[in-house]
Amino acid sequence: MKMLFLGDVVGRSGRTAIVENLPRLRAAWKLDFVVVNGENATNGAGLSGAHAKLLLDAGADCLTLGDHAFDQKDMMSFIEKEPRIIRPINLARAAPGKGYRIFDAPGGRKVLVAQVLGQVFMSRPYDDPFSAIEGVLKSHPAGGLVQAAIIDVHCEATSEKMAMGHWCDGKASLVAGTHTHVATADARILPGGTAHISDAGMCGNYDSVIGMDRTEPLRRFVTGMSKGRFQPAEGEATLSGVYVETDDRTGKATRVEMVRQGGCLSQSGPSPV
Repeated sequence: MKMLFLGDVVGRSGRTAIVENLPRLRAAWKLDFVVVNGENATNGAGLSGAHAKLLLDAGADCLTLGDHAFDQKDMMSFIEKEPRIIRPINLARAAPGKGYRIFDAPGGRKVLVAQVLGQVFMSRPYDDPFSAIEGVLKSHPAGGLVQAAIIDVHCEATSEKMAMGHWCDGKASLVAGTHTHVATADARILPGGTAHISDAGMCGNYDSVIGMDRTEPLRRFVTGMSKGRFQPAEGEATLSGVYVETDDRTGKATRVEMVRQGGCLSQSGPSPV
């Protein structure tokens, strides 16, 4: 199976990059399944129902969220009627929506997508992410009930994201980190056959401070004082993520490539065609 995972969409520029590029990439790379982390797509904080529909209409098969899952209040109800949106599995049990789902892919194949929040340096002590994801993978083995399993690890520390990759090795097809908006250069296939990257990066304007206009972050760093709210940076966005090919019989990854399209970052690695 040929799959694409795109990192955190930030603001209008990130949304525009998805709308203008994803249909082209789906056709050119003959993609079977696309996951997009959309949790910062609406003004840099959360995802609205209208913007979720925009990303889904552009070609995403599934949208993941994160610790800002419900910053946009309409997502509380929208997620209940839109099964293509996944929130973290280890949020409060009363949270609306689901932390994992099984999706259809071409040829009658099935893809598991799950998301989990980390604990290190995060704003609140979420439930144990390792035990939360273990149960899901045990009950939906890749190469068995599903042909592929994708895990979005939304957390701050690269060490925790790496640990999650090793924890899921041999049980998931791809473990991709999100949340920090800065892509790491460690895309690889782990010994057990799981593709892993500590952070997929963001779909947003990299001429910024993690997707935000530079003015206010710089003021706070330099003076220690704030004057206004963070605003997403405008301008051309870079599409960032990973391309993965898997073996349907085993669910294991056979190829992983970092993806950089457009914006102010040059393409990293060969184009996955």
